[in-house]
Amino acid sequence: MIAVELDVVEPLGRLIARPWADVVTGLQVDSRRIDEGDLFVAVNGGVDFIEHALARGASAALVPEDAFAALAAIAGAVRARSSARFVGITGSTGKTSTKDILFALAAPHLRTVANEGNYNTEVGVPLTIGRVEDETELVIAELAMRGPGQIAWLASFVQPDIGVITNIGPAHLEFLGSLEAIAAAKAELIEGLPAGGVAVVPADEPLLEPHLQRSDIVVRRVESDAPIPFTTSFTARHQLANTRFAVAVAECLKLPLPSGTLTVEFSKHREEERELPGGGLLLNDCYNANPVSMRAALENLTERAAGRRRVAVLGDMRELGPEGPAYHEKIGRLLGELGVERVISVGELARAYGGDWVATAAEAAVRLREVVQPGDVVLVKGSLAVGLAVVAENLND
Repeated sequence: MIAVELDVVEPLGRLIARPWADVVTGLQVDSRRIDEGDLFVAVNGGVDFIEHALARGASAALVPEDAFAALAAIAGAVRARSSARFVGITGSTGKTSTKDILFALAAPHLRTVANEGNYNTEVGVPLTIGRVEDETELVIAELAMRGPGQIAWLASFVQPDIGVITNIGPAHLEFLGSLEAIAAAKAELIEGLPAGGVAVVPADEPLLEPHLQRSDIVVRRVESDAPIPFTTSFTARHQLANTRFAVAVAECLKLPLPSGTLTVEFSKHREEERELPGGGLLLNDCYNANPVSMRAALENLTERAAGRRRVAVLGDMRELGPEGPAYHEKIGRLLGELGVERVISVGELARAYGGDWVATAAEAAVRLREVVQPGDVVLVKGSLAVGLAVVAENLND
């Protein structure tokens, strides 16, 4: 991390510093990840691990008065000292994959920092900025949202030069009430752009148009059929859509595009493909789910199966509010239209999918073992709270 003086940190709470320390050169909230010179910020019961952090070489530990505000202030201090370009990415679906694809495009050419996995919240984003060094040239910050004001908060210290909104969909509808409100919350990223900044948005999303009226920014609209001038290690249509956004950002950054095949390492539990015995395939996409991503995953299941038997283990889609049952019924109808041969539904709302119903992920893991056959293509997908990771792990044992 770019060095931050302890004078900046001290007003943020109770500071325990080594006598020799006057700066910190890293930021952590997990004492197990401490390197020499780091600042350990004690959040969520972290005061019990201060001694451990100091023993591992932390220059200082902070017990913050307000954890989010302290982390934001430290991240803001790093941002102010950095000459890197910053890209903020949000959207109802596809933001993590777009981040992963953009990283694959940028890393061969620029010293690039991007979120680890799902480090996209009020804690994770500051930790990402805490990895920025003097030599860093590009920072890719994925920004999550569950309510109004959260993107604005993250953007206040990320201060992105380029803001990407992949799409607007019913994710977190329970907390925002309407697609218009979701669009307004995502558009806080556009409001956070500086004069001369670039907003990269879908060309066919009218809900964003009211938020694109700033005359002092550049708006780059990405067409849904825009050509991709290289081949990829993946073929899913929704990932090609995400690739178009990553390409648009790469072009804004004037990065050379691949002349051959782009290979992307996607974040854990997203787009994981593993061979199964007898010529089968596991599509592990169990990190999260909403109606848009569920449809995309089922269509991809059919394409990847290429005539092989399909097995879908599908959990509840959470945080959809009063319209949740109707969205689950739509997915049930889609399963019928696609003719998916075996369905294991997990969770109360998932009853609407049909097939074999179980209450828990552990039961689903057992049931899948019973029904899977050599050559099957298996999709595992559901909201994180359903815990379907155990299903994929059990199948690979």
